[in-house]
Amino acid sequence: MTDTTLSQSVGVQRTSEIQDAYMAMTRTKRMYGGIMLVVFIALMASGFMLADSRNAGGFWDGILHIFAFPREVLTEAGEKAALIPALMLQFLPSMIETINIAAASTLVGGLMAIVLSLLSTRGLARFPRLIGLFRRMMDIMRAIPEIVIALVLIFVLGGGPVPAMIAIAFHTAGALGKLFSEVNENASLKPLEGLQSTGASWTQGMMLGIIPQVAPNWLSYALLRFEINIRASAILGFVGSGGIGYDLKNAFSWGQGRYDEVAAIFLLLFLTIVFFDQLSSHYRNKLAGKV
Repeated sequence: MTDTTLSQSVGVQRTSEIQDAYMAMTRTKRMYGGIMLVVFIALMASGFMLADSRNAGGFWDGILHIFAFPREVLTEAGEKAALIPALMLQFLPSMIETINIAAASTLVGGLMAIVLSLLSTRGLARFPRLIGLFRRMMDIMRAIPEIVIALVLIFVLGGGPVPAMIAIAFHTAGALGKLFSEVNENASLKPLEGLQSTGASWTQGMMLGIIPQVAPNWLSYALLRFEINIRASAILGFVGSGGIGYDLKNAFSWGQGRYDEVAAIFLLLFLTIVFFDQLSSHYRNKLAGKV
């Protein structure tokens, strides 16, 4: 009886200690959260103050008129609504060029990503000592924005879709290579070991033992990246890389009187992105077995 009472007392004391430790941890977490919130607010306030000083004190006056330009575009587009369908057809070839840039860059970048991911995955790499080198290569490729690469290539190669395609493919290879390598780490090595025991080469082992396992996830990520690349190729049009972005830049440059073209391009771009988003989502779900 004494032992039972003692055990219950110890259990109650232990429970009390756990509750006290949990409450102390909760208070500490809330304190850190409060500190982070204060730091965030301070950074935001200082950022706004810096923006105001860099803008010769006109930041706060200008931000009040942030919706003035969209209102002008929508007003003019509403007045010329009957012309918008014809304008969308007029800019459709440029939209197709943008899609082609995105598709080509996704394909080239995806193929580069496959090679880089296999060479940078532990247990699969052909040259294990160079895993770190290939991973740093992908870090660099992801770190450099597409627009910076495109500007350099435009200076060297001239304007057009080719610099945009190369720039997006370069960035895509780094981004997809990272995602593909994470997928590779979850692949079973037993098929690869079985192939190697029969004398298969590294390439044969990858093609027959690893890629069939990871291909659905690779394709899913590639489809998602294709959506991102459509938007990226449209943005690069602003720096002279062709496509729908170049037409949008020209329409903006003309100003009032051409805002119906701006609205038509925005609508065409929006519908295209929504279409490919739904299409790729369908196939991603199908690959994941949800459809």
